[in-house]
Amino acid sequence: MTLTDFARRVTDSGTCTVTGSGAAGPDAGAAPGATGQAPAPAPAPVVGADAAVSRAVGREADGLAVASFVLGLVGLLVFNVLLGPTAIVMALLALARRTRRRGRALLGLALGVADLVVLAVLVTGNGAVAWNFGG
Repeated sequence: MTLTDFARRVTDSGTCTVTGSGAAGPDAGAAPGATGQAPAPAPAPVVGADAAVSRAVGREADGLAVASFVLGLVGLLVFNVLLGPTAIVMALLALARRTRRRGRALLGLALGVADLVVLAVLVTGNGAVAWNFGG
């Protein structure tokens, strides 16, 4: 068995299934239990792979929470028409993925809503989507 054949047979869960000439034993053609042996048990799931996937999803959700907070904060000053809804969506995704930074995701959600409120005030007050400090 070559290295590329082995790499093709490794599954995502980390278990290895060997097929071909290397997998055939003396009774490869016989039915299980025909030689008096019990069938081989199924391989147990790998716990480490599930934990790694869980950590990766947790880090992604934490990143979404931080990004929503930053975008909501920046959106108060510039591009609130774009950054406000983006912050809201990212905060909701982070909360749905059960982030460990729940407070930051909630702040990002609140800042995204505040961005839209600022946008509404600017549009109704000035008739434009821009800050006007001049007078």
